[in-house]
Amino acid sequence: MTSDSGQKVLMAKIGAAHGIRGEVRVKPFGDDPLSFTDYGVLTSKDGARSFEVEKARVQKTVVITKFRNVNDRNQAEELNGVELFIDRDQLPDPDEDEYYYSDLNGLSVVDQDGNALGKIIAVQDFGAGDLLEIRPRRGRTFYIPFTKDFVPDVSVSTGRVTAHLPEDYFSEDSSDSSEAASPDK
Repeated sequence: MTSDSGQKVLMAKIGAAHGIRGEVRVKPFGDDPLSFTDYGVLTSKDGARSFEVEKARVQKTVVITKFRNVNDRNQAEELNGVELFIDRDQLPDPDEDEYYYSDLNGLSVVDQDGNALGKIIAVQDFGAGDLLEIRPRRGRTFYIPFTKDFVPDVSVSTGRVTAHLPEDYFSEDSSDSSEAASPDK
């Protein structure tokens, strides 16, 4: 698997302060909410600030986290909105048919006939499963479900994704094609 040296991967984002002892709410990104605590020192995107987790506990949809040298609410409040990163090479290689979102960004997307559809600019999840956000050469971005049916082939090494889309996928006709029967008089 290819990766740029120094490529950063977003692991979590610091939210509001929690209590008066320097704890913060952290929104983790990943399947395991505590996974961001497994990689040692986390950094801000520019690398100027570093954060070491002293303790963390899951509470509903966030992880209440205490960072070293953050000892009161005022210090904790200053961290609100800070994104936490690790270097890409710290992550284990994904299993077959598993991908890190950061590895998908920038891949070319082609249809089943090899025609270019665009490039992946993001992987989104609005609650119903992962969606690839595609930027075509012209026009608005669009989404395709990131499932085996829609995306049967992903090759990070060649930088290419094949998408199988239904013929009417880009149709903007939202009306019901069935016509109501009109009564005879």
